[in-house]
Amino acid sequence: MNNSVIILNEPQLEFGFEQRTFDPRDGLSLFGPYDAKISKPINYILLGTKEGIEKFKRWSSLLTQPIIDTPKGNQRLWTPYPGFSAAFGTDWPLEPIWSHEIDKGELNQVSDLSDKYERAYTVVNKYLDGLRIASERDERIGVAICIVPDHVWQNCRPQSIVKGSSERISLKRIKSRKSGQLELFDDYEKDQYFMSTDFRRQIKARGMEFDFPIQIVRESTLRPDSNNKFGQRGLTPLSDRLWNLSTTLYYKCGGKPWKLVTAREGVCYIGIAFKRAEEESTTACCAAQMFLDTGDGIVFLGKFGPWFSPDDKQFHLDKNTARNLLEGILQTYSDQEGKPLKEIFLHSRSFINQEEFDGYREACPANVTLTGVRVRMDDNKTRLFRNNRMPVLRGTFWKINDKSCYLWGSGFKPRLATYDGWDVPLPLRIDIEHGELTSIERVAQDILSLTKLNYNACRLGDSEPVTVGFSDAVGEILISNPKVSRRKPNFKYYI
Repeated sequence: MNNSVIILNEPQLEFGFEQRTFDPRDGLSLFGPYDAKISKPINYILLGTKEGIEKFKRWSSLLTQPIIDTPKGNQRLWTPYPGFSAAFGTDWPLEPIWSHEIDKGELNQVSDLSDKYERAYTVVNKYLDGLRIASERDERIGVAICIVPDHVWQNCRPQSIVKGSSERISLKRIKSRKSGQLELFDDYEKDQYFMSTDFRRQIKARGMEFDFPIQIVRESTLRPDSNNKFGQRGLTPLSDRLWNLSTTLYYKCGGKPWKLVTAREGVCYIGIAFKRAEEESTTACCAAQMFLDTGDGIVFLGKFGPWFSPDDKQFHLDKNTARNLLEGILQTYSDQEGKPLKEIFLHSRSFINQEEFDGYREACPANVTLTGVRVRMDDNKTRLFRNNRMPVLRGTFWKINDKSCYLWGSGFKPRLATYDGWDVPLPLRIDIEHGELTSIERVAQDILSLTKLNYNACRLGDSEPVTVGFSDAVGEILISNPKVSRRKPNFKYYI
């Protein structure tokens, strides 16, 4: 093993007027978003109970104000929020262009149903009723904000156990209904058994038909104070929540908060995602997420098949499916007026075997280099320690050989003057498995850059690159809702 350990440079981001810095909160506060020269009107709708809508309207006034909410005086970790207009160069409207009130009693009643499929499906319907009405209005809608009571959120998750206000349905009967078996009194929605039992995943999937992205906000998130009392949900400081929510809302309304300085024109990164149909099944579905030098993301759904191997606990495609998957996302990219490509990097948590890579290579355009890279959190629990009370620095790079390395996306961050995690940081294990012999240092630097493309939050960097960090979420939304046919390719519909 090579004992070479170095610290990679923290990737820079570009903001308004071609200005650069490392932390997105610094860049937005000082220079505004990357597309600052382009006017971005913010149009949003609200859906929720009367109490939820009122809470968000009060929250809207906070979005427009500068907020300094710094526990223990650590302004480097909890950067003050300057107000929406100061950060994004456009005003945040205090009132939505339209709101849809959902009866709280009815929402609580359906969220207590015993059948978890019926429970999630019926709760989602309450919100879809509003989305359907909104889609028929004349106004251009940038984003639909769904305010969800915490009671509903807790009950509509896959592992939720609810005593229920209705007849409990046995697992045998649920399997019978999923198989299409008719009953004497056919008084249930058949489609509900082909939808995710997770509220978030299901509404994201079913809501795509209305042509505007959805932002889900729990009512407890809108608590204005940061004092976490016993029995309350723990929250980060108010300024941090305002940064995160305002960034994702700006992005979903069509804005571009920042761009990677290190991005190379004509280079794209494709994350391969898998999701098993059932826990004990070998049947799985594949999907691909494509990220470009512009920071834009595209999503494409592949096919179901026997892709999971119980022997090595890995997912593997056959040659034709791999070819079709890459062809599909490249065609989607072309349909989105994509520019010519020079290099394609495939990122997968699973090992990419030769048959798969041959299929990907057949789909790869001429004169475009293709490299297959395995990227996952280290399974061997490799650790590095410093002679210091703080952990290793973010960007620590440990080269194993010319094709393999460890990379720490989490760790001590000099800009924050602290480590913003709880446990000893785990590294990413990176292996170049196929394709052109690209420098492992270059691959690691690119992956470190991709940890800064999470527009769903506003922070210096994540522990995983966006190509694999969101693969589970995208896979769940696409694959857990097979009855949904109208899918959007744009990444903003999935986060």
